[in-house]
This record gives sequence, structure tokens and C-alpha cells, in this order.
Amino acid sequence: MMQSELIGLGIETFKIALILSLPVLLIGMFIGLAVSIFQATTQINEATLSFIPKVIGIVIVIVLTMPWMMNEMQDFTIRMFNMIPNFMQ
Repeated sequence: MMQSELIGLGIETFKIALILSLPVLLIGMFIGLAVSIFQATTQINEATLSFIPKVIGIVIVIVLTMPWMMNEMQDFTIRMFNMIPNFMQ
């Protein structure tokens, strides 16, 4: 039972990491795609053109989703601390 609980804990940890990083990764991907399409249509080959919009978009998403991310991390941390006595047997 101890081994299955640890495996479940590892899976839950990876799920929460994926869920928390998903908004930032998706906005970075979509902004990169949009800038890439813009560069292809206008034939502007500037490497720094894609950097600034991605940074601005990622910062905006982080600021907007920070309360939700903090609540998710706080809930996960509380669950982990509550599980400590189960692993001390």
C-alpha cells in the first residue's frame, strides 16, 4: 500500500505541475505562432521580434492566473503535509 500511495503522489505531482504550467506554455506557443506567421507574410526576418511579444504575453498570463496558481499550490501543499503521518508508519 505504501508503494502505491507514493506512485499516486508522484502522478499527482506531475499533474499539478502540468496544469500550472499549461496557461503560460500555451500563450507562449500561440504568440510565437502568430509572430511567426506575421514574419512569414511580411518577410521580416528579425530574431528579436518574437521575443518581446512572448515576454509581455507570458507576464500578463502569469499576473492574471497567479491567484489561481497560488490556490492550487496551497491546496496541494496542505494535502502533502496532511499525508505525512501516513508515511511515518
